[in-house]
Amino acid sequence: MRKTFTGRHMLAIFVVFFGIVIAVNFWVASIALHSFSGVVVENSYVASQQFNGWLKDAKTERALGWSATVSRDAAGRLVVKTAGIPAGAKLTALLRRPLGVPDDRTEALREISPGGYQSKEVDPGRWLVRIEADANGQHWAQEVPVG
Repeated sequence: MRKTFTGRHMLAIFVVFFGIVIAVNFWVASIALHSFSGVVVENSYVASQQFNGWLKDAKTERALGWSATVSRDAAGRLVVKTAGIPAGAKLTALLRRPLGVPDDRTEALREISPGGYQSKEVDPGRWLVRIEADANGQHWAQEVPVG
């Protein structure tokens, strides 16, 4: 004997289906709110006023012809190999996490060979590394992901 499919059965299916959809939406929204605040700059108007200066700085930096590659060694240290940067330049690495809880730090890089620099040990995981070099009154920067 077959049972009859009634309106109550259909109502139960709709309530369960939409309940699951709503619960998943709230769960994903809470993950999104806790992983990225959405703030890239504190004041977009002030940042817009500095934009032309940033473009000028980038053009000046490109004209220097300096470059760097960043990797990690087995001990977890950043290893930076430079090209074109004068010997004795002061290099720093500004590290920040691309996602999740903000974890910004600055590491001084020490020269271990001509054109080769190294940091102390850095926590594992993905980082956005901004290498900044100062030499002979000139400033240069490059940002690379390291994971």
